[in-house]
Amino acid sequence: MSATIETTDVLTPRERELGAIIAAYNDVTERLKESHDRLQAEVRRLRMDLEQKNRELARRERLAALGEMAAGLAHEIRNPLGGIQLFAGLLARDLADRPEQKALVEKIAGGVRALDRLVGDILAFAGQTQPRPAPVKVNAVIAASLELAQAAFQREGASVHWTRDESLDGCNISADAEQLQQALLNLLVNAAEAAGAGGRVIVTAGRTTEGGVRIEIADTGPGIPPDLLEKVFNPFFTTKDRGTGLGLAIVHRIVEAHGGAVRASNGPAGGAVFTVLLPPAAPSSSAAG
Repeated sequence: MSATIETTDVLTPRERELGAIIAAYNDVTERLKESHDRLQAEVRRLRMDLEQKNRELARRERLAALGEMAAGLAHEIRNPLGGIQLFAGLLARDLADRPEQKALVEKIAGGVRALDRLVGDILAFAGQTQPRPAPVKVNAVIAASLELAQAAFQREGASVHWTRDESLDGCNISADAEQLQQALLNLLVNAAEAAGAGGRVIVTAGRTTEGGVRIEIADTGPGIPPDLLEKVFNPFFTTKDRGTGLGLAIVHRIVEAHGGAVRASNGPAGGAVFTVLLPPAAPSSSAAG
């Protein structure tokens, strides 16, 4: 005679309670794991941001020390240069009837002018670059910079195309128009030289998601070697046969003085791309009220 054992799938209240506790525990554990992963990712991001800020701070300290030294040297050099230029001019006047000797003096004067331009660039880089902000129309500054850069484009045989964003016609930012124009002019001249004969430079601008302004200058030149991207804004660094290597350093100082940032990269189709990011204008006291 065999015994029959009956089983049932019906859970007792105690079992259901334990199941609910286990499910809740698993749910809490999973959420804690997700929170832990998010916190770890945020810690990594903050650590990378901190390292980047520390590098920028160290770079600024080095540039400040270099700027002070360069300014002192530039002032000491400019004084004797003025004397050389004066005496070269007097000598050229006395040699008006001797063309060969006068030509030599004019070469000396040309060398002095080149040195004086270098000293001027050094003083511009070493200056405090303290902007005097005022409401500035973005498109107006871009148009003025392009007009000043026309001589460089004609000299290099390159063309420039500006994709004008009409929504920026009435866009005002708080900036020093003269300094911002100088920064854009330096970038445009560099782009024209990189593009060369038959090359193109493309200028675009628009608003950022934060309400600021983005100005991009791209060229069809050879681009920037990847290992040099972080060095192009260093003073006296240049890959060209001519120039002081201070143009991009001055751009960097001007944009940073405005609370913005400038980036160098290479376009997907080749060529260098320089992006200027400017913050939104601070609200006026009347608007805040």
